[in-house]
Amino acid sequence: MSIPEVGEPAPVFSLAGTVVRDGSRTDGVYDLSAQIGRTVVLAFYPGDATPVCSAQLCSYQEELDDFDELGAVVWGISPQALDSHESFARGSSLTFPLLSDPSGAVVRSYGVRAPGIGLRRSVFVIGPDGIVRWRHVGMVGLRFPKAEVIREQIEQLVG
Repeated sequence: MSIPEVGEPAPVFSLAGTVVRDGSRTDGVYDLSAQIGRTVVLAFYPGDATPVCSAQLCSYQEELDDFDELGAVVWGISPQALDSHESFARGSSLTFPLLSDPSGAVVRSYGVRAPGIGLRRSVFVIGPDGIVRWRHVGMVGLRFPKAEVIREQIEQLVG
């Protein structure tokens, strides 16, 4: 599938995910359509606990309070299982949901599948109306948008 353009509806999905807060793991189902009315940041990343993924998601964790104050939620998405996500979240002190897309269906629906590495490191900001408002799709996979750039995009939505 092609990458959704800014201004197009975000592909909806429902994935299993886990979040670790205060030492406890909570599993759940994360449904994008249930988030209408909120801004959602989708951070697609190739693998748990890899150096670049850790740097990327840890930088978003540092800005999580700012995202929350703007009414935005952050979801990480990769193909690994929930147990792997739990280990990654604990090891990196991540407190936002990490979603598991083992079949790659959501990766394909967002057009970010990449042969060999599984997926392109990508970030989508979905507006409260379910429309893609900003995106960054990596070509090589080593670069990712800084948390402050994403925060600026969210501020424009709520401003």
